[in-house]
Amino acid sequence: MLEKTTGIVLRTIKYGDSSMIVDIYTSTHGMVPFMVRLPKSRKSSVRSVLFRPLSILEIDFDFRQKVSLQHLRDVRMAYSYFSLPYHPYKAAMAMFLAEFLSRVLHRELSNEPLFNYLQYSLQWLDAAERAFSNFHLVFMTRLSRFLGFYPNVDDYRKGDWFDMMNACFVHSRPYHQAYLEPHEAALIPLFMRMNYDSMRFFSMNREQRNRYIEVLNEYYSLHVPEFPELKSLDVLKEIFI
Repeated sequence: MLEKTTGIVLRTIKYGDSSMIVDIYTSTHGMVPFMVRLPKSRKSSVRSVLFRPLSILEIDFDFRQKVSLQHLRDVRMAYSYFSLPYHPYKAAMAMFLAEFLSRVLHRELSNEPLFNYLQYSLQWLDAAERAFSNFHLVFMTRLSRFLGFYPNVDDYRKGDWFDMMNACFVHSRPYHQAYLEPHEAALIPLFMRMNYDSMRFFSMNREQRNRYIEVLNEYYSLHVPEFPELKSLDVLKEIFI
């Protein structure tokens, strides 16, 4: 049966001379890998430019439960970016987020609120004209709510330590090594209060921003199975002053 859905491209892998494997996080089936054949005809609606990282697409396909690679019937842009692929800072951020999401969501099933969050966030970043330096930090922090390990800040008191393994604040140093000391633990509730519109009021320098993304990277590695070292992280850490 033909299905129509919206999806976000997270990763592409070249396969032969005229094909590629594309991982797309869809609104109806979660992460779905597709085998995409690229016809040589310029008139074809299936073109490689459609499958740039984080492209938001409308796709038609026959979903088959026991098939490892699905096949597209038709594909078209659901949203055309104005600046995300072209702005140097945004493009670097998009490269990182695509790699990050492809690792974090590779086993995720259908989750409409999660998909809506991703789509809204990407469109917000695309439209932002300024004050988006902390976007990736707020995005990653809030994403954890949809994945089941959102930090519990209800009991936070100044001077608490943050137990990264158990995602909670504690009054004394944990016995394991995955924790933040009080001065860094205080950043967690700070970012919990931020959203995309209010984050411009919170000033951070490059050192603070880079330290927090290292913390987030470690936090995700503790809670996402087989979470790898992200190749684009070093690039991202260099772009914002």
